[in-house]
Amino acid sequence: MELPLVIKILNIFIFVYACMLFISYIVIALMSTSELKKYHTRNRLPDFIRILSFPKLPSISVVAPAYNEESTIIENINCLLSLKYPNFEVVIINDGSRDGTLQKIISYFNLVKTDSTYEQTLATKKIRGIYKSQNIAYNHLTIIDKENGGKADALNAGLNYITSDLFLAVDVDTILEPDALLRMVKPFMEETKVKVIASGGVIRVANSCEVANGRIVKVNFPKNIWAKYQTIEYFRAFTLGRMAWSRINGLLIISGAFGMFDRKTALDAGGYDIQTVGEDLELVVRMRRYMHEVTKEKYKIAFIPDPLCWTEVPESLKVLSRQRNRWTRGAIETIRKHLKMAFNPKFGRIGMISFPYWIFFEWLAPLIQVVGIAYVIVLTCLGLVDFYVFLIMTLFVLTFAVMYVFYAVLLESIYYNKYNNLGYLTATLFLSVLEVFIYQPMNTFFSLQGNIDYFFRKKNRHTWGNMQRKGFGPNP
Repeated sequence: MELPLVIKILNIFIFVYACMLFISYIVIALMSTSELKKYHTRNRLPDFIRILSFPKLPSISVVAPAYNEESTIIENINCLLSLKYPNFEVVIINDGSRDGTLQKIISYFNLVKTDSTYEQTLATKKIRGIYKSQNIAYNHLTIIDKENGGKADALNAGLNYITSDLFLAVDVDTILEPDALLRMVKPFMEETKVKVIASGGVIRVANSCEVANGRIVKVNFPKNIWAKYQTIEYFRAFTLGRMAWSRINGLLIISGAFGMFDRKTALDAGGYDIQTVGEDLELVVRMRRYMHEVTKEKYKIAFIPDPLCWTEVPESLKVLSRQRNRWTRGAIETIRKHLKMAFNPKFGRIGMISFPYWIFFEWLAPLIQVVGIAYVIVLTCLGLVDFYVFLIMTLFVLTFAVMYVFYAVLLESIYYNKYNNLGYLTATLFLSVLEVFIYQPMNTFFSLQGNIDYFFRKKNRHTWGNMQRKGFGPNP
């Protein structure tokens, strides 16, 4: 094959891939805008207050793994206990903490070990004890102490214990809005034609926010530069991306930090996979596969666009790189495990749209970007680049990327207005331009490292990495 023909084929491939990517972004923006408008039209505050008067509400268990959380565990648990919902319990799984986490909980909440028995449907590490409070005010709090087995194993231990209709899986150090349960449960109660098996919600960045008594009392735009970039990234991922996929019932991931699930469906599908570092993505995909292959029921995964959960994001490049590396490895594991769903009409929109999109525009996108950059460099060395055309294309890509980010910020400002100051908007505009040159190339590099670790460094394939957190600091 002659070189010009090879170049022609590669040019066509890159052009088609770029066009499909741009079109998908535009479609996602349009769908998310429409869905946001529809959601805010039909969901007013009185609707959620009215839920409290319903005679039969689904029971909910808030399941939160904890590992070495001694410094903030009491405030975190009190935050979960104060959620507004008439029929819920809080189950904390102490996953073999090596600090004083368990002792601090026992002392503060006046806990005693009980003789509780339950069916161990999912295999987990050994349970060392189950604790309940002697104080009636905390009768809806349970602590499960177990040997260390990782987050997925801890969640499975919680799933074994609970008997509620639904469970909310959260990171113990996240901060939830008081009405989070009321808003998350609404899709499960509204849908009558299809079964809702899970519901996700928007996560916002808590770095630099003022926190008191487990609540966000003042929302501030992060001071740390990497947290700023992640705030913008979360706008794009949640306000645009997941909202759009929810509209066509094509959502493949619910964040492990905040997601509500139908307990029975999760158990029947096999619970969390302890062999992956992307247990949140894998569970959602497996539950979908289970519904298609086993029950064959019509089902839905809902998404609530309200910012109901606040979490701390990495502020150092080292921790950020570990997180993104792990996300990449978790995605690859899930894709390989459920590859039969791709382009399989048996799985409907998931098989024909969502799964292929995840493969080509989530997993392979960073790899294609690297190949594309290398390709341009080679063509430049060979003198085959038309710099005028190249300049126009580059300006178009940069302008599109910046406008896409700013559109996400615009939707956030219209519907939520959490960051209501001119300085935030100015900073966002400036950062959205720099993101293309700094943050996105870094993420591409971290994703590339994840691919290398997964395929060529098998000892690193299942490592979690130290996700060290700074903490929210003292109360103001």
